[in-house]
Amino acid sequence: MESDLGEDDLGGKGWDPGRLSSTQSGSLGNLEDELNRSQPRLGLLDGDKELDAKQELIDDKEFDIPQVDTPPTLESILNETDDEDETFIPEDPVLLNVETIDTHSCDTSSLASSDSGDRAHKRKKRLPDAFSRHGSVMRHSLLKGVSSQIVSAADKVDAGLPTAIAVSNLIAVGTSHGLALIFDTNQALRLCLGSTAVGAQYGAVSALSINNDCSRLLCGFAKGQITMWDLAGGKLLRSITDAHPPGTAILHIKFTDDPTLAICNDSGGSVFELTFKRVMGVRTCESRCLFSGSKGEVCCIEPLHTKAEMRDHPITQYSLLAMASLTKILVIGLKPSLKVWMTFPYGRMDPSSVPLLAWHFVILQGALNPMLAFCRGDVVHFLLVKRDESGAIHINKQKQLHLHYDLINFTWINARTVALLDSAEKLHVIDRQTQEELETLEISDVQLVYNSSHFKSLATGGNVSQALALVGEKACYQSISSYGGQIFYLGTKSVHTMMLRNWRERVDHLLKQDCYNEALALAWSFHEGKAKAVVGLSGDPKKRKSVVADKIIEILLQYTDKALRKCPEQGKIQVMEQHFQDTVPVMVDYCLLLQRTDILFSQMYDKLSENCVAKGVFLECLEPYLLRDQLPGLTAHVMKDLLLHFQDRSMMENMEACIVHMDITSLDIQQIVQMCWEHRLYDAMIYVYNSGTNDFISPMEKLFKAISAPISSGKSLTDEQVVMGNKLLVYISSSLAGRAYPLGDIPEDLVPLVKNQVFDFLVRLHTPEAPHDEEVYPYIRTLLHFDTREFLNVLALTFEDFTNDKQAVEHQQRIVDILLKVMVENSDFTPSQVGCLFTFLARQLAKPDNTLFVNRVLFDQVLEFLCSPDDDSRHSERQQVLLELLQAGGIVQFEENRLIHLAERAQFYQICEFMYERKHQYDKIIDCYMQDPMRKQEVFNYIHNILSIPGYSPEEKQATWGKAMRHMEELITLSPSKGADLVCTHFSEQLCEIIAKLQDQLLLYRFLRSLLDPRDGAQVPPELLQSQPHITELFIDLMCQYDPAEVNPLLQILEHYRLEETIQIAQKHNHYETLAYLLEKKGDIEGAFKVMLKRLQDRLSPLIRDSVDSVDHEQATSIKDVEEALAETISLCERTSHTLDQQQREALWFPLLEVMMSPQKLLCSSNSQLYSASLKSLTMDVLNSMAPYIALPSILQRILQDPVYGRGKLGEIQGLVLGMLDTFNYERTLLETTTNLLNQDLHWSLCNLKASITRALVPKQDFCCICLQQYKRRQEASDEIIVFSCGHLYHSLCLAGKDCKVDAGGQSQWICYRCNSSSKGRSGHQSGTDVKRSRTSSLVQVRGASIHSSREETGKKAISESVLDPQQLQAFDQFCRLYKGTSRLALLSELCRSQSPEKSRGYNPFHGGPTSSSVFQNENFQLHLAPPPIVDD
Repeated sequence: MESDLGEDDLGGKGWDPGRLSSTQSGSLGNLEDELNRSQPRLGLLDGDKELDAKQELIDDKEFDIPQVDTPPTLESILNETDDEDETFIPEDPVLLNVETIDTHSCDTSSLASSDSGDRAHKRKKRLPDAFSRHGSVMRHSLLKGVSSQIVSAADKVDAGLPTAIAVSNLIAVGTSHGLALIFDTNQALRLCLGSTAVGAQYGAVSALSINNDCSRLLCGFAKGQITMWDLAGGKLLRSITDAHPPGTAILHIKFTDDPTLAICNDSGGSVFELTFKRVMGVRTCESRCLFSGSKGEVCCIEPLHTKAEMRDHPITQYSLLAMASLTKILVIGLKPSLKVWMTFPYGRMDPSSVPLLAWHFVILQGALNPMLAFCRGDVVHFLLVKRDESGAIHINKQKQLHLHYDLINFTWINARTVALLDSAEKLHVIDRQTQEELETLEISDVQLVYNSSHFKSLATGGNVSQALALVGEKACYQSISSYGGQIFYLGTKSVHTMMLRNWRERVDHLLKQDCYNEALALAWSFHEGKAKAVVGLSGDPKKRKSVVADKIIEILLQYTDKALRKCPEQGKIQVMEQHFQDTVPVMVDYCLLLQRTDILFSQMYDKLSENCVAKGVFLECLEPYLLRDQLPGLTAHVMKDLLLHFQDRSMMENMEACIVHMDITSLDIQQIVQMCWEHRLYDAMIYVYNSGTNDFISPMEKLFKAISAPISSGKSLTDEQVVMGNKLLVYISSSLAGRAYPLGDIPEDLVPLVKNQVFDFLVRLHTPEAPHDEEVYPYIRTLLHFDTREFLNVLALTFEDFTNDKQAVEHQQRIVDILLKVMVENSDFTPSQVGCLFTFLARQLAKPDNTLFVNRVLFDQVLEFLCSPDDDSRHSERQQVLLELLQAGGIVQFEENRLIHLAERAQFYQICEFMYERKHQYDKIIDCYMQDPMRKQEVFNYIHNILSIPGYSPEEKQATWGKAMRHMEELITLSPSKGADLVCTHFSEQLCEIIAKLQDQLLLYRFLRSLLDPRDGAQVPPELLQSQPHITELFIDLMCQYDPAEVNPLLQILEHYRLEETIQIAQKHNHYETLAYLLEKKGDIEGAFKVMLKRLQDRLSPLIRDSVDSVDHEQATSIKDVEEALAETISLCERTSHTLDQQQREALWFPLLEVMMSPQKLLCSSNSQLYSASLKSLTMDVLNSMAPYIALPSILQRILQDPVYGRGKLGEIQGLVLGMLDTFNYERTLLETTTNLLNQDLHWSLCNLKASITRALVPKQDFCCICLQQYKRRQEASDEIIVFSCGHLYHSLCLAGKDCKVDAGGQSQWICYRCNSSSKGRSGHQSGTDVKRSRTSSLVQVRGASIHSSREETGKKAISESVLDPQQLQAFDQFCRLYKGTSRLALLSELCRSQSPEKSRGYNPFHGGPTSSSVFQNENFQLHLAPPPIVDD
């Protein structure tokens, strides 16, 4: 790889046509002059300057290199001449007959070598993103002269197809018939080396190499021969046939910087050093093997080349060579002795990926060093090679380049730009430092030549490894060559070249495609130094910017012409507007970025003014720049046009925003003022007066005149007048503060003058041309009436800015005196306005440096005025104004006791609170809250805060506590719930005393309910209620009076009451439900049943007495009451039956049955048939409920003995009997189904348990997990092989050494060492209990290891009868994992427990359903309606 430094290094070494002048035609005489004219010369000194200019672009962090104080210059590294040759391809394609292919002129991306004449065929799509940012970076050209002569040679002299290419000052192309074609700078065929006869013997040319001075050519052949040619005369100098093992093709042949030393690589993967000597006139070649293919096949070699001017670089003395094998890369030094400097393995990669190597010199912090890029696959590694002072070479790995495609070629274009060719034949141009992809081109149409046949060594019988042959499928090493910043691609019928476009060409290329926006963006990136792959910009940064700026201006003028020329002439006006909106703002942006307003407002504006739409768009584009003050040099002509445009378009707000940013001194001030006033642009009007004429008073006069008339007449202001007044206030505030309105600052020399003018204006006694009845100080009076508070705020801010000189003090005092005169002596102002004035005065007087004087009598007058009891209007407003006055510091102006007296008389409770708080009389504040109807509810929080929050003295808290205790009845009346919270928190010990104070029984009930009901949130100390149960009993007594329906539910929650006393309360109020619950809780089941039975009888008696013909709503309600009472009675019987014997159960159920059957004897009339049917249905409910507790024969006997059923026909009781039989059949079916399910589960469980314990074990590896030796090792006779179900394998002696043998039920068992230590983190012995509980133990099988053979013998199995051994535990664990979820047995047991009367001890009638521990209430419960899984044995 030639060390071309491109834009960031020393420039490419060009061709030297002088060497070939004896054989060139006359047309080449001026070739060097043409080259000099077409390509800029870049000498060493110029290159040094360019590198210094671009050093700031080099990212040192990428290479992690420490900073140095004095980086060396290029002159100190390289002592080189200023002469340098030119690049290969000149700018003028005519001289070399080169067709420059504009690959992107129509979005093209590649060129078909077979269709080089058809330009339309070459156009394909390319990626738009990189194109829009960087434009077309690469120029693709076809070498037509070389290409045509390759095709001609194949036809005329049977040269064959091209196979290899090498480029230096000449182009050498090898063919498949053993010829080497040499072309000069004019693409003329200079030499045809070899013959088809020799080609038939040697095979195809497989590799080419030209030495540094273009005097020698090395040709490698497919059958292994090597020839050396003299390029000056075309003479064969050497024919080498024994340099490497026969039968292998030459893959690479490379000259080093030493013309007597070359390197070759054959298809056997070996690398040889070839030394050329001439002894006694005889040319010889000595071969030395550097790397043998038997140690790893090398398929790519790359010596480090340095130019002649860099031969004194210290790294050149080592003659470095990089080699890439199929597994690693090596960097070796051939001189002074063979030494390996580095090896680097690839790691994992695709075996078909091609190893790639490429050297290049880069400059880092002023030091020039070679960098090696190598890759295989989709990751490119960069290695920086350095030599230290001791002579040792250090190779540092740099930042990697990660790709998403597989590479087949890597080429350095220059130190910052690389070209990558992927396996899909797409060329990717990438900036190395930022790793940004600049461009992607398709080159599949080149029909690139691949070297697959040579890598497979087909010419010698294909005797290569499969791995090398696989790599050769994508190998194209000999088809791509780079020189002078250009890349040459060898196609089957053509030769193509790629090179970087210079910056002008890239911009012009975009312009040819009418991509003006992209061209401007690219040019601006050149201007700012942010572009990538820049060619042709060098020298001083200021000069570079100047050159690019001129180009941008040129583009902008072209863009202007094009925009006007391409404007649609017909159609909607919106289309034309959109056209110019897409173009004109771009022009304006770039002109302002370049700060070329001279061009913007002269040439460009003159051109755009020819089109009215373009002119309008242009003017509107200026607005955002004006608003940001980024538009200097705006001419008067453009300003005038801008204002007229906004006026014509009725864009008045936009016009006002622009005016306040303009320098309008060159315009007609009166005209602009008149326009602003007519269109209500008050900000603009003020700005024009201020900045145009330094007049700060006229705007105030105009605005005052507009708002004073309606204010003086008492009319309400319009919205427009309110806006004017607000602007006037802000303007006055800004002027007095020294700030310009609406933005900016007043010039410092004008600030004192402006303040005095505004102050004098405000304190004028009368307006100009004032009527005879005008009141004094009209301006201040108008502002006070407009907005008192805001005007006083303006004055307060002004007073803050005043300095304490004599004049400022006089101004302040005069303003205050005028305010007092205007407001106090006038009855037109409201209390709020007067209060605002005195609040303002109080704040000013409270300042430490106050110099104002206000008569204290005025404050007393204001106090009397605000606290006047004769005037009830605006009570809250007066109180709020006075409160603000006091908080602002006015308290010092009043006598406190008199203030409190007046506030109490005026019922200003907030004022009283303020004063009491100053005196720390917190208990009196309670009265303020209690008497204030707006804040009564806040008294509870206030008392709680005083008693709870620290910061108050014990005396203050005690006074507040006592005050609250004395007002407790009032507090509870105000809110029983909040009162209960307060009592629980601070007055719990006085609860009995508080209860005694409450005479209203209903109020007492509400208070006790808030206090004792847990659902209301209050929390009384339990020990208090436990010691005083009469409180709870009193609450129950009151609840029986006022809310009897809530007694029973609340009794379930309450705890601290006595049963006997509570039973008496329930009896007193005839509350049967409560009485029955209490008797049941006491244990008197019989008494509770009698109470419920009496209640049922009482509800049945109205039905018996009823003799009305029709059933009305009241009768239906009576039946519902009977159903409710019966359900509660049945529930009582069901809850208690499980504790009774058969006789006691009959004593409960039969009386209940008798009570339900006896009324039916009396309901025999036709009018009572409806009742009879309902009662029979209820009787059926009783029978169904008692069936689980009473024997069926006893029930039937009692029914048949009853006269109602006994004397009737069997059909009357047939339904009842059949219902009992159905219940019996259902229960029998349920029992059989349950039994079958349990039997199936048991059978399935046993089958799985057996399958788990008998399943064979498969080890994961064939070595012991402790000693890491194979299990077949020779060991003692007693050594056995132990395999666990987890797959781990051990020798028994190794396992015994780790204490992994435990006793379980009197028998020794093994446990897995690795699983046990990792999962439980313990070592040593386990007890038998631990083993039984273990869930990490593994099943184990033991195999004996024979000493003389590898056959395994089955060991004995130990089975414990008393306990589960580890194998059984493991099997059971696997079984449990197979069936996840709640078992059927658990579900049936839960159903049985919740439904069976025998197991319903914990069942609560008021909390129906299963208990809280039920599996059905588990949030993870899921019912799996599927049979158990079938597990194969």
